[in-house]
Amino acid sequence: MADLDGEAASAVCDEIGRGHGVETIAIRADLSDPAFAAPLVGAIGERFGRLDCLVNNAGRSGAPRIGEVDLDVWNAVLALNLTAPMLLAQAALPLMRAAGGGSIVNVASRVYLSGTGIGYGSSKTGLIGLTRTLAVQLGPDNIRVNAVAPSYLKTPFNIGSAEKLEATAEAFRAFTPLGRLGTPEDVAGAIAFLASDRASFITGDVIHVCGGSQLAPTPQG
Repeated sequence: MADLDGEAASAVCDEIGRGHGVETIAIRADLSDPAFAAPLVGAIGERFGRLDCLVNNAGRSGAPRIGEVDLDVWNAVLALNLTAPMLLAQAALPLMRAAGGGSIVNVASRVYLSGTGIGYGSSKTGLIGLTRTLAVQLGPDNIRVNAVAPSYLKTPFNIGSAEKLEATAEAFRAFTPLGRLGTPEDVAGAIAFLASDRASFITGDVIHVCGGSQLAPTPQG
């Protein structure tokens, strides 16, 4: 697990190790820095000798409206949400090829269908394009590339006042056919499926973990 917050990554790795009896490694990394990709994957190769699945889950928001775009913020959003997944996939290729294949899962967002803040929406739409392109290019190597596209989740990723966050949550509940918000566990289940051999003939696809909300536009207000 790689995260900008090294202590949090270590805590989660410890929890996973204790709960599932597996070996874990936590790496503090600023994935918006392109210099991190190759050393990060190299550390995994040295520790485990192989890489079967890469999950690109790091992300950030910013640059919300076209009239207010700060170019530095725009570049920072794209660096983490789109460039980092590309560089990590590139760095992972030798290990996955040596293992006879693998799975890459990119965490996108339903906003590629509905639109949202220009920086976040553009980067997540680009991530869907990257997913499909890599699926075509890496298929001959038996490397599958898919994406999950969650809806709004009540997690620390979303920034704002408690009142604004609750209003947003209620708006999403209202137009979601299943009538509730998604959870991190919902998203994790889809990722685990795509990473597993049960999805061995699925590539270039997008699983919408949205309770059906991908069928409706995001309410404006």
